[in-house]
Amino acid sequence: MAQEQKDPISRLADRGEQVVGRITDLPGAKTLIDKAAAVAKNMDAMQKELRRLGPLQKRVAAVERRLDKLEGKGTTRKRTTTSSKTTAAKKATAPKRTTRPSSSS
Repeated sequence: MAQEQKDPISRLADRGEQVVGRITDLPGAKTLIDKAAAVAKNMDAMQKELRRLGPLQKRVAAVERRLDKLEGKGTTRKRTTTSSKTTAAKKATAPKRTTRPSSSS
């Protein structure tokens, strides 16, 4: 009768505790639990390593920007002159459009 007076959540929690208690009786369950714990531990270690990479990536990006500035001084001028020449060449070869007044009147 005490079982009937418990709410469904409590009954489910009790049942879960019983299942967890019996799971160790199953063959291979200990190995499965140990492997799951090892995976969780490895995931935690991997997350810590990934958190350390963030500042390193920022530093590498800053070094790459500095390197681009140092190496890019000569190449930047070439790029601007090349792009202006190609733009000027496109303008010269592009056909001119004429505007015609509309004859709607």
